[in-house]
Amino acid sequence: MPSTTRRDTPPPRTGSGEAEVLRGFLDYLRDSVAGKLDGVPEPRVRTAGVPSGTNLLGLLTHLTAVERSTFLGDRVADWQATFRAAAGESAADVLARYREAVRLANEVLDGCTDLGAPVPRPGSDLPAPSIRWALTHMIEETGRHAGHADILRELVDGATGR
Repeated sequence: MPSTTRRDTPPPRTGSGEAEVLRGFLDYLRDSVAGKLDGVPEPRVRTAGVPSGTNLLGLLTHLTAVERSTFLGDRVADWQATFRAAAGESAADVLARYREAVRLANEVLDGCTDLGAPVPRPGSDLPAPSIRWALTHMIEETGRHAGHADILRELVDGATGR
């Protein structure tokens, strides 16, 4: 397989405060993990690259659920099931759903000024973490799965990138 290197836009090196830095890194990771699906054809985008069954589409499906749970208060009954995209969903469908979850999460974050305050989740009776905790958790979660996606993408077609 020919190896291609993709160079993503790096995370911002400036920021006027903690919230801007955290959000900059989270947005960088969000774009990076979503970019791992670029150009991967069916069925390769959902083909397991490791014995656990993990695949590119499943990782993005999972991250959509984590975004919605963390910032919107969605309940998740079976986290393991979030690693599987529905059979009828295309990569474009999964990517659009992820981008919509990110957009809604960012709308919530746009109204938050105190990182120590709980994430405002109207309509949810679940206890909300602090905004600082939620941002840090999403950076960790997205970064971990972006690393998985890096490896899976390289196994698909040799493409690498940051």
